[in-house]
Amino acid sequence: MSSKIKSVFTNVRVIVFLIFVLLAIVAIHPSFGVEGVAIRNVISNSSASDAGISSPKASSNPMSREVITMVDNIPIKDMSDWERVVSSMTPNRTYTIHTVNGPKSFYRIATRFKTEERPTGRLINMTEEVVKEFKVNGSVVNRTVNQTVRVNETQTVYLGMEDSGLRVYEAPTNNLRKGLDIQGGTRVLLQPETKITSEEMGLLIDSLKERLNVFGLSDVVVREASDLSGNQYVLVEIAGANEDEVKELLAKQGKFEARIANQTVFRGGTDITYVCRTAQCSGIDSRAGCGQTQGGYACRFQFAISLNPDAAQRQADATRSIPVTGTGTDRYLSEPIVLFLDNKEVDRLNIAEELRGRPVTDISISGSGVGKTQSEAVAVSLENMRRLQTILITGSLPVKLNIVQTSNISPVVGEAFLKNSILVGVLAILVVSIVILIRYRRWDISLPILVTSAGEVFLILGFAAIVGWNLDMAAIAGIIVSIGTGVDHQIVIADETLHGEKERLDWKRRLKAAMFIIISAYVTVCAAMTPLLFGGAGLLKGFALITIAGFSVGVFISRPAFAAMVEILVGEEAR
Repeated sequence: MSSKIKSVFTNVRVIVFLIFVLLAIVAIHPSFGVEGVAIRNVISNSSASDAGISSPKASSNPMSREVITMVDNIPIKDMSDWERVVSSMTPNRTYTIHTVNGPKSFYRIATRFKTEERPTGRLINMTEEVVKEFKVNGSVVNRTVNQTVRVNETQTVYLGMEDSGLRVYEAPTNNLRKGLDIQGGTRVLLQPETKITSEEMGLLIDSLKERLNVFGLSDVVVREASDLSGNQYVLVEIAGANEDEVKELLAKQGKFEARIANQTVFRGGTDITYVCRTAQCSGIDSRAGCGQTQGGYACRFQFAISLNPDAAQRQADATRSIPVTGTGTDRYLSEPIVLFLDNKEVDRLNIAEELRGRPVTDISISGSGVGKTQSEAVAVSLENMRRLQTILITGSLPVKLNIVQTSNISPVVGEAFLKNSILVGVLAILVVSIVILIRYRRWDISLPILVTSAGEVFLILGFAAIVGWNLDMAAIAGIIVSIGTGVDHQIVIADETLHGEKERLDWKRRLKAAMFIIISAYVTVCAAMTPLLFGGAGLLKGFALITIAGFSVGVFISRPAFAAMVEILVGEEAR
């Protein structure tokens, strides 16, 4: 018996199976005893944002998220600790937040009073400076004079402490991404009002991501979807956001404005006729390039845009009387051009001296990015350039979107479903193993089935962790289907090995016949699941993808390993 066990663990197919299971566990990165709350996102222009805390990238692994472990030396173990500390905070104080996995180990957040100006209902006299024209010796001159006006009196009302802008959740214990069905949030299905091209769809998705990021919603999934009728959709999933605020953001087509001295000079859409995104007219500025700074490297980017003649004239009129500042070649107008998306400032740029008072339609936009190494600075610079290009284009979405369906999912229901699914899955595998043990009365059949079934679970979850797929109810259903079918395939292998026609086929030929049945079933399932990847407006994609992945790892990794175990443990007896 010991020689058989040794043969099992030295078999190539079993070794390959165990290696893939180990890699899957590494990808899942299970951790125990994790304490703290992870940062989900940071609201723009909040006290947390001012402290230097940034929202995590949507593509970042859950275990790499920045985790808050302490506030003013008070340990934060879970959400209840965080809520208790936040509720005890008072305005006009500075709190130190300690974190791990982030660029800094601590941040200082200054809490502020939330105020509002409300009218008292009384009129009062106020003195203001105005510019009036006077004639002096026949010439018209402008002079600033004081005049008294009647205005509505207002008073400042204190409404408690202003929101810090931090959105947190329980610190993750693995790299598995939870879908909205599990962690809660809002799902919105949007449909373009008219048919659009694939290029316009890509631009639309970039625009929606940028808009949601501008509003501080970073834990976002935006992807294209369709149905078998050819209808186009955009599926948006946002964790930790309520339905009303998401609908408010997505229902608008958008408004982009560029202002100089608080005067709008051009808007997105019709005013910006072209934004270069090709290598011929965008990228790292060859004239400035990259240079070394005190903290590392800085690289400058540039790209071309075109304005229509009316917008160019408005810019010329707005800049005609603005003074110039700076020396040498770095001479700019004293007023920058400020970019607003849906009335929220997203960027500000210096205006070159040569553009003052000139109705230029073709202009160059520039900026920079910094990093510890030159390659990092180049990557950051290009990322900033793409973001700015997207902002200039997203002033108005390329097409109006209609909200087809919205759903708000409670995290309580999702967590209960996940726990029940895990419990039912474990019990199902145990019950199946017991039934197989009773059926065959052999541990050398039931134990390999139990081992390979458990290994398949890790392989599927490892695949989901690597590709970053969100595990929702549909995906979990796909896992259950894959494991159930895997057990069925293993029974086929066992039966073909033990109960074939001995006088006509030896046990190796029966094993090959079983594998032929399994391969045929695999091809059939892939053919059946492929339409679901594109059907149901993308809502069934998780089920189809995980089912195909589960069948694939089973057919190519775990089934051969199980067959090798059966071949070694019972093959000799089946001769």
